[in-house]
Amino acid sequence: QVQLVESGGGLVQAGGSLRLSCAASGSILSVNSMGWYRQVPGKQRELVASITSGGSTNYAESVKDRFTISRDNAKNTVYLQMDSMKPEDTAVYYCKANVRRSVFLAYDYWGQGTQVNVSS
Repeated sequence: QVQLVESGGGLVQAGGSLRLSCAASGSILSVNSMGWYRQVPGKQRELVASITSGGSTNYAESVKDRFTISRDNAKNTVYLQMDSMKPEDTAVYYCKANVRRSVFLAYDYWGQGTQVNVSS
């Protein structure tokens, strides 16, 4: 089994900052890509940012230059530093990881989600 545990959500004023963390644990050979997604009621879950095991990153246009994704491979942990936050960043944020369980098998796993609220 593999678990992803997120932390760091909460309430922040517009212009403020939050840092999300997501740690993967369990039967893990290695962790490939990791990423953060977000979802608001009535809308599809959308990619916020992703990072490969080698450190290459990808961001949604709406968060470029405000959010920074990073990871600690030794801890199987991914972070999302969110600065200059806007009310439209309000959502449930989910962590996703592509985990290699064996030489031939890799699966996507999701965290339970953490609520982020940005007040105007």
